[in-house]
Amino acid sequence: MEIPEGYSVVKEGEAQILMQTSNTVFFNKAQVNNRDMSIAVLRTFIEKRKEEHEEMLNKRKKKQDKKAVEEDSTVSAEVPKEEKQAEPAVSEQDKVNCEGEKEVDVAVNDGKKSSSWKRTGDIQPPVVLEALAASGLRALRYACEVEGIAKVIALDIEQASVEACRKNIEFNGSMACSKVEANQADARVYMLTHPKEFDVVDIDPYGSPSTFLDSAVQSVSDGGILMCTATDMAVLCGTSAEVCYSKYGSYPVKGKYCHEMALRILLASIESHANRYKRYIVPVLSVHMDFYIRVFVRIFTSAGEIKNAPLKLSYVYQCVGCDSFHLQTLGRVVTKNNSVKHYPGFGPTVPQECADCGKRFNMGGPIWSAPMHDQDWVLSILENVKAMRERYPAYEKILAVLTTISEELHDVPLFVSLHNLCATLKCTSPSAVMFRSAVLNAGYRISGSHVNPLGLKSDAPMEVIWDIMRCWVKNHPIKAQPPDHPGSVILSKEPKIQANFSRAVASLSKAQVKKVKRFLPNPEKNWGPKVRAGRQITSKHVSIYGPNVLNGDENGGEPVETNNEEPSAKRQKADNNGVVTQS
Repeated sequence: MEIPEGYSVVKEGEAQILMQTSNTVFFNKAQVNNRDMSIAVLRTFIEKRKEEHEEMLNKRKKKQDKKAVEEDSTVSAEVPKEEKQAEPAVSEQDKVNCEGEKEVDVAVNDGKKSSSWKRTGDIQPPVVLEALAASGLRALRYACEVEGIAKVIALDIEQASVEACRKNIEFNGSMACSKVEANQADARVYMLTHPKEFDVVDIDPYGSPSTFLDSAVQSVSDGGILMCTATDMAVLCGTSAEVCYSKYGSYPVKGKYCHEMALRILLASIESHANRYKRYIVPVLSVHMDFYIRVFVRIFTSAGEIKNAPLKLSYVYQCVGCDSFHLQTLGRVVTKNNSVKHYPGFGPTVPQECADCGKRFNMGGPIWSAPMHDQDWVLSILENVKAMRERYPAYEKILAVLTTISEELHDVPLFVSLHNLCATLKCTSPSAVMFRSAVLNAGYRISGSHVNPLGLKSDAPMEVIWDIMRCWVKNHPIKAQPPDHPGSVILSKEPKIQANFSRAVASLSKAQVKKVKRFLPNPEKNWGPKVRAGRQITSKHVSIYGPNVLNGDENGGEPVETNNEEPSAKRQKADNNGVVTQS
């Protein structure tokens, strides 16, 4: 197919698209990490789905065999020997007729009880919905690169995007035409009118996904998977906390763990939407990459299971003076004999003032405090990525992220930052190996975090963390600080344990021992978010696109040049005097 005038070809993986030089249809090269990770998860989902179906059939067969044996033994016990001997002889023709009648009866009864695919054990190929398709690159990559997909439906509300998507489907040949279908529709309405019809639903909006979550959780089939991206990190990380509450129903608190908290806020929001329809989520992978977060959750229906939702949610108490934080679950369970009762959680878990530094607490949440990864899934995805290295354009990046996630403590929410602990005490920092060794020698677990290279996840309580730092400061004295400073208050207390900083065997993770790269720099300049489709790209966007960005509307396709002019006299005057005057 010839390339139309005014278009360029963008190739990614096994798909290629036609892109206009203007900003008519949205495309961001940096999202290759997002698309590669989604393809890896989708491949694993198809494999796991088959395994679960085979396991279900095996259980059903064993149950049927057991029932048949029990029925045979019951019949044998009820029929006397004399009656068996008195049975009249049956001719061969009568046997054939009787067997034929039985077969017909079984077929009729089976037709009433269950559908044909359940009887035969067939499993239908998954149907994928990409709710916000734009150029259609993601949908095309799913269709061309993931085996076993029945159909990919690409939606967009913009006519220009739908036309571009259809053009790209045709540009990718017959396979794409047979598997990918582009429609113009409001994704929210479309998902609401197709309940439980899609095995995979992918939501990757420009900004917040909050308006799509309610309809998305209804459109996913039982056991299906929802893939959801959020790029409004300023909102989720606490810069606009009240906006976060209005969109996601959780109040964020600022801390070094803010990006992990953003993941947990999004998971809590999805769970809340799902619970309204007697559904619940099971996270399999939750990642923070580049400038966004992305979660992969399976959705199931169970009125009984949603009673446990409060057990998976917690409020966060963050001290304003030091790095201490504490979690309080929303609910608790009391088991007596065979009865299980649900009650509100006990609280508060903290006093009015921080036990470590004496300052007050900020309270945030509720957040998802249950595991946000499934280790079995993570390892399966990692194996798949390694086995198909050449098929992932962003192989190095997703390998690094998955490797770090596989070594995290999944049952420990949030983390502390070693540099922040030292900043509070105004002391020099121990090496990460020494600090990790001290925690391990104290009898607790510790790991890194894929969210922050300086983050340390541990099940050690905060008083133990501060005791280790007190022991460190004793060996590495610091300058005296004001008595009311949080660091001074913490150091005024004697440690209850004596920290052992001798190197522990597990102080380095397997990836660190093998020197596997875990936190990679951006592959090129201007790697990040882009301007929303339809907006005019001007010289003020040079920091986003680089000096060679094209603007077909104002500049006739010429590069936008950076403004290197000398500052005006008025601006120089303002800088010298420190006051900006009105013209």
